[in-house]
Amino acid sequence: MYGLINRSIQCFLEDTYGAELWDQVVHDAQLDFRDFEGMLTYEDHVTDTVLKSACEFLDRDQSSLLEDIGTYLVTHPNMERVRRLMRFGGHSFEEFLFSLDDLHDRVRLAIPDLELPRLDLRDFAGQSYGLVCTWRKPGFGAVLQGVLRAMADDYGALVLLDLEAGDDGQEMVRIDLLETDFASGRTFSLAPAEQDDLSSVRNRRQGDEGSTHLAAAGELGQMS
Repeated sequence: MYGLINRSIQCFLEDTYGAELWDQVVHDAQLDFRDFEGMLTYEDHVTDTVLKSACEFLDRDQSSLLEDIGTYLVTHPNMERVRRLMRFGGHSFEEFLFSLDDLHDRVRLAIPDLELPRLDLRDFAGQSYGLVCTWRKPGFGAVLQGVLRAMADDYGALVLLDLEAGDDGQEMVRIDLLETDFASGRTFSLAPAEQDDLSSVRNRRQGDEGSTHLAAAGELGQMS
């Protein structure tokens, strides 16, 4: 498992429950280090053991904990880079959803070794969608559900989400978009330095939007 994913789990536990809880997890999981390095690679069983230990200490089931991690990734101030990467996907929640098909490849341009699930958006009738997540390890669908719930709030959209298990490593989050402008949402704008380099996002064509995704993904790769 790429270290950036493990590092995100550690940051979530420390920022949400404190360093003492993380120290307990490290001890219980019998890690021979305290901190994950974002640019290293770890065996999958290390991630599994850390999650299992965290769930036991917190008396939580893994699915709900993973959903909370997804929410944390785009709401906590320390994770602003991830939120920026998501918000570059579009000016509305619906545009954001359609941008997710390309997210895997755009992140890989900035971080070639980062293994992320493949996402495939299915457009059903009446502003209903299914976001299919395909990965070799189960559970990421819950993380994705947390991300989507937080991003809907970020855009001010009202949605219903339901996680459905599938076959061959697939999970699908069912998305019912009830209202696009339910609330004001959170403010988002490019920093002044980025405006000089990237111009205005609002007038970009689809091909140019890839460079904004790439810039934000590059920031994500610097997370430590």
